[in-house]
Amino acid sequence: MLLSFKKDPGKHGPGTPVSQPSLDTEENRFTKVVLAEKLDEPLAMEIFKNGKVLFIERKGNMKMYDPATKKTTIVATIPVSTKYTDKQGHKTEAEDGLLGITLDPNYYKNHWIYLYYSPAGDISENILTRYEFANDKLNLASKKILLHVVTQREQCCHTGGKMDWDAQGNLFLSTGDNTSPRATVYSPSDERPGRSPWDAQKSSANTNDLRGKILRIHPEPDGTYTIPNGNLFPKGTDKTRPEIYTMGLRNPYTIFVDKHTGYLYWGEVGPDAGKDSATRGPKSYDEYNIAKKAGFFGWPYFNGDNRAFTKFDFATGTSGEKWNPEKPINTSPNNTGLNELPPTQPAFIWYAYDASKEFPVLGVGGRCAMAGPIFYNDDFKGAKQVFPSYYNGKWFIFEWMRDWIITVSMDKDGNYKGMERFMPHTKFSHPMAMKFGPDGALYVLEYGQGWFMQNDDSKLVRIDFSSGPRKPLIAVSADKMEGALPLQVNLSSDGTKDYDNTQLTYQWKVTSASGAFNKTFSDPNPSITFDKPGAYKAVLTVTNEKGLRSTASLQLNAGNEAPAVSIDIVNSNKSFYLPNTPFNYVVNVTDKEDGEVGKGILPANVSVSINYVGDASSVAPLPAGHQPPEDLTSFMAGKNLIAQSDCKSCHAPNKKIIGPSYMSISQKYKSDAKAYTKLPTKIINGGNGVWGDVAMAAHPQLSKSDAQEIVKYILSLAKPKPAALPLSGSYTPKIPADAKDGGVVVINASYTDKGNKGAPRLNTQQQLILRTPKIPAGTAKISQGIQKFKLPDGPEMVIAMGNKSNMSLSNIDFTGIDSIGFSVIAPKEQMSAVGGKIEIHLDSPSGTLIGTSPEILQDNSSIAQIKPMPVTAAIMPTTGMHDVYFVFTKDGYKGGALFIVFDVTFKK
Repeated sequence: MLLSFKKDPGKHGPGTPVSQPSLDTEENRFTKVVLAEKLDEPLAMEIFKNGKVLFIERKGNMKMYDPATKKTTIVATIPVSTKYTDKQGHKTEAEDGLLGITLDPNYYKNHWIYLYYSPAGDISENILTRYEFANDKLNLASKKILLHVVTQREQCCHTGGKMDWDAQGNLFLSTGDNTSPRATVYSPSDERPGRSPWDAQKSSANTNDLRGKILRIHPEPDGTYTIPNGNLFPKGTDKTRPEIYTMGLRNPYTIFVDKHTGYLYWGEVGPDAGKDSATRGPKSYDEYNIAKKAGFFGWPYFNGDNRAFTKFDFATGTSGEKWNPEKPINTSPNNTGLNELPPTQPAFIWYAYDASKEFPVLGVGGRCAMAGPIFYNDDFKGAKQVFPSYYNGKWFIFEWMRDWIITVSMDKDGNYKGMERFMPHTKFSHPMAMKFGPDGALYVLEYGQGWFMQNDDSKLVRIDFSSGPRKPLIAVSADKMEGALPLQVNLSSDGTKDYDNTQLTYQWKVTSASGAFNKTFSDPNPSITFDKPGAYKAVLTVTNEKGLRSTASLQLNAGNEAPAVSIDIVNSNKSFYLPNTPFNYVVNVTDKEDGEVGKGILPANVSVSINYVGDASSVAPLPAGHQPPEDLTSFMAGKNLIAQSDCKSCHAPNKKIIGPSYMSISQKYKSDAKAYTKLPTKIINGGNGVWGDVAMAAHPQLSKSDAQEIVKYILSLAKPKPAALPLSGSYTPKIPADAKDGGVVVINASYTDKGNKGAPRLNTQQQLILRTPKIPAGTAKISQGIQKFKLPDGPEMVIAMGNKSNMSLSNIDFTGIDSIGFSVIAPKEQMSAVGGKIEIHLDSPSGTLIGTSPEILQDNSSIAQIKPMPVTAAIMPTTGMHDVYFVFTKDGYKGGALFIVFDVTFKK
């Protein structure tokens, strides 16, 4: 993986493009196509000539996406190490695992692929291996180990692991410095005994070590390698490794080799200091680098454009001289190589957390520099999806933290000319790898927002380019979709556009279901009045000058007004529930044709349900016009997982396909107390023999919790449905003992009217959600000066990066609320957090101040030992609904992050 702790002081800054793009680079010509979703830490990929994509996930899975079937399957699993174990025996999640993949340049003749990974077992190393891969299968018996990279598995971080080839068949491999950044945000050069995991001089600055480098070797057919000419140290040089091409690297996580020029490009993930220090050295920079020849690039002595750190004595806490970029010297006791190193090379592009004067387009915020490919038209002659020539020779760089893609323009000698955003209005979720396929399309792996975990927003996507004429982009709407007679409807095509700027013609065709009504309009926005009840369809066809057309339609219902349904909470808070504390509710229904409850509408025909739902993300807004299923809240998560999986290929709700129906399964196991524990395992591992000879496919991509949600939904089908609740009453939220934070109480009310004289029946639903009073800070709306951050199995938190930074929660009912609590930490280690206070304002950051927290103090403990600290702010009496702003302040603020906020709790 990539990361040491990254801090984000705010939103992206402005930037100026290098030149005015031509019309064929308009963003609407590029389409982001999702190929596979919900991946588990995807790191690297290869694209085959037939369009299949082979990609790896850190925990060891190799997966194949097949465009013919549009399915992704696991083709192999490599046993890998994914944990660190320190000297005290404490285990933590590692960045190790299955790290890199590349195809041999002659793959279609020899079927060789290369993998770089951390093998499972007790030996601390990463290995470069070669396998045979043919017919979508990995031949494990063909494994040959080319290279061992000795590592330490005590402390995080930095692995590298990416590979690429030059035109001569030389393989380049990146390796991280394998050094903990947690003791300092400046140069990790701790020379005290037993502290080598905190000293990058043992690796990056060590000429006799393979870590913190980009290696260059020439693989041979027998599974060995030779050393090409031109590496940094000639073979046989004392105290050096001849494999080294570039050294002095912290985490060169992504690399690209330009086969046209031979130049090596990489993204360098930098350290964590947010400001310059007179005693330690410069603030931190990420870098994009080019090596036109072998060289030393400075880490851990220099950062950015050769800004020197100070030699620091960690034993005494005293600073010495700054290192000399012309003659860097490594005298660390952990160094096994040469003392005098080559002169250091400056970065090609460098940038800190704050705005860059040199490269303003990069913006501001957390940093993780990633290197993509350089595009050349000549590489894709005859391909279907070739990008426009405007991008010829441009380097595609991207940012894991800032979620952008930028193209860098260079002259023929590789010198910087300028840069500009690519697809600036398109969302990317932590892009991890980027590669042009043989079809000319740009493929991107998106890791997702959470670290060390399977993310729902993790994807494999393809970016297609369209060079020819395009169909109009059509939009249709109406000011009223149904109503009593006479019903006047104003139809609208507002939002329809033609990206090729041709003249558009419009045709609206409105017909009744019976066929008795048929009218056509050429006006883009006509009005129509319906005098007879019934269902009508309005179809808009838009045609451009090229003859390309698009259509869209609306369903209109005349003669029946939709019922009105409301839910009210009486004399209690309308935003939050309190566990085991009752609240009163009232549901009201009126309908123009049917009447009201007790006068034309029977209470029994109004559906009311209240449920506690442990996972708020499984509660979707009610779709208008559809009766909510009875499992809407309790079992929505499992139902959605089934809909998104391949289950429907073999199963249906009420009929047998290949496998049994869900109802049959539910009836079979409805009295089996062990079903909830054994069926999830069967879903994940597969099985046969229960329902016939057809084996059930395994679903290893599902987590145990997801499989449990699926079983929970299926087993609910045969259970008796609970009786509907009365239209008014009292409800007491009962929270399961093992429930996690984040549950909600959902009140649903629904009524379907009787229809009217041929007009169809209409349904109206209402939903009211009462949240837990404890809200994860990561769900808040953030403003400048805030970074969101997430660890596995935990909610998103926010980091207050500067004075007056703030976040907000919308539409909060303050009825009965008299204080607000926060879980916070201000770690000195790693973040250099300074602490501060939280001000609570109504309706804007400068609105009425209703409370202030006590001072949040800096914590000097080891970051691994820090636990969130509770602080509570009493607030002045407040009523009604308000947006609430939390403004983070520090008296005498001189720079740096303030603190981390985990959650906010509204208290009564």
